[in-house]
Amino acid sequence: MSVEEKPLIVISGSNSGIGLAMTREMLDRRHAVLGLVQDAAKNPVQHPDYRQEQVDMSDPESLQTRIAEILRGIDGPVRALVNNAGVGRMGFLEQLSVSDLQVVMNTNFLSHAIVTRAFLPLLKRQGHGDIVFTGSESALSGTRQGSVYCASKFAIRGFAQALREECGKANVRVCLINPGAVRTHFFDDLHFEPGEGEDEAIAPEDVAAVLAMVLEARPGTVLDEINVSPLNRVWRRK
Repeated sequence: MSVEEKPLIVISGSNSGIGLAMTREMLDRRHAVLGLVQDAAKNPVQHPDYRQEQVDMSDPESLQTRIAEILRGIDGPVRALVNNAGVGRMGFLEQLSVSDLQVVMNTNFLSHAIVTRAFLPLLKRQGHGDIVFTGSESALSGTRQGSVYCASKFAIRGFAQALREECGKANVRVCLINPGAVRTHFFDDLHFEPGEGEDEAIAPEDVAAVLAMVLEARPGTVLDEINVSPLNRVWRRK
């Protein structure tokens, strides 16, 4: 059975971290997955129902053109669009370059608005579907040395809330998942990371399980916003 013959889930950032866990969870549940990735040469998922397309989430102009091309190649309905890709640039504001600001805002917010804008007419025409955003606990309160990252996540939270109100009549559900500290490579280039205990960080698979719950909710029911966090919040400097 080809990718197009199964319910299709489109996931950005599908080849690493939370996105990779989501991809594997959806494949296990007999969905097909189309991944939107920054580097198509990196493909840890070898599965007949998975394919990935390279896009630059930090470049709005090329992204718009590329997504239009990808949409033309999709046959059949799209079960869900999962806007998951993200980057982190942490530090005091004056330590960040203008390029840092652009990359964070483009990747964490504007790219998701562009991709959603492109897919939304398809979802409305087919009369059903889900749009899911991976937010962050940084969308709930500002944190020291996280001004730009928090701003990008606050933006996606407001975007999701407004979109949820716009899409209900079209039978398109919108959900925001806000993970706390997740044990991924996200922290590799940062000066801090979650604690080592199992209760001090959540696993990518925990967030993937929440995605499955969102998609399997009874039709007519929307899980608007879900916060997922470790039992104990512990951060340590490297």
